[in-house]
Amino acid sequence: MKKQLLFLGAPGAGKGTQAELLSQTYSYLHLSTGELLRKEIEMNTILGKEVKAIMNRGELVSDELVLKIVRQNLNKDNKGWILDGYPRNLSQANSLNEVLIEINQPLEVVFYLDIPEEVLIKRLLLRGRKDDNEETIRTRVNIYKKTTEPLIQYFKDLSLLEYINADRDLKSISAEIKQKMA
Repeated sequence: MKKQLLFLGAPGAGKGTQAELLSQTYSYLHLSTGELLRKEIEMNTILGKEVKAIMNRGELVSDELVLKIVRQNLNKDNKGWILDGYPRNLSQANSLNEVLIEINQPLEVVFYLDIPEEVLIKRLLLRGRKDDNEETIRTRVNIYKKTTEPLIQYFKDLSLLEYINADRDLKSISAEIKQKMA
């Protein structure tokens, strides 16, 4: 059973949902970078104070800082973990790879939740978040395509990538992921 997993896919592809289901089934640590950053702020740690100051200025948290927080959480658990929403670009992927080799917890599989853009946009509009209108959704999808899609080839070249058709019901997607983890 593979224990070090990563979920890739566009916003709304279902990464968080599938990662959460798997983490509950196998007691894996589910590491969502957004949640990790919020937790650091909430706990008022040294890193949290730094993150809060950056976010309050409306800036993006640096790759180095995000990696530091991810690393700190990876070291806590050896039963298995799932990264969701990180890395977002090739630079982050290279840095993450170095850390994973260093702590002897290399990635074992990367699940790419593949979904047609129009289905994705409909799904995000139905989700009904106040910042989810068609224009902002298309902007987020375009940013994703530019920065994150090159990771698909990167992980494919490392023979880690598993394609998952995410344009299906939750149970079918989950079943395929579990089958490919074996």
